[in-house]
Amino acid sequence: QVQLVESGGGSVQAGGSLRLSCAASGFIYSRYCVGWFRQPPGKEREGVAAIYTGGGSAYYADSLKGRITISQDNAKNTLYLQMNNLKPEDTAMYYCAAGPICLTRWYDSSAYLYWGQGTQVTVSS
Repeated sequence: QVQLVESGGGSVQAGGSLRLSCAASGFIYSRYCVGWFRQPPGKEREGVAAIYTGGGSAYYADSLKGRITISQDNAKNTLYLQMNNLKPEDTAMYYCAAGPICLTRWYDSSAYLYWGQGTQVTVSS
């Protein structure tokens, strides 16, 4: 069974950092597009970053470039999201997602088949 389990969320002050993890199982991790999405309170889900596990360039939301880094450990089937200089507007539920192919519209959540339950990130000012 496909499973994506996020961890690493928590409460931090503005300017702080967090490293989110996503442990994947039940599918061929090395052949999937994996990404991070977030959903702020009362807002729609939005793409944060994505990467093809088999290699290739990473993709980032324009508004977050320079503050986040997506990485992975294929041996452990684990995806990471390093977030620095966090801002209150970064407060959201963060989700790990996976799909068979990284599409041009990588930020479109409808392109992903599997989702984790999410991990909450709260940034206070």
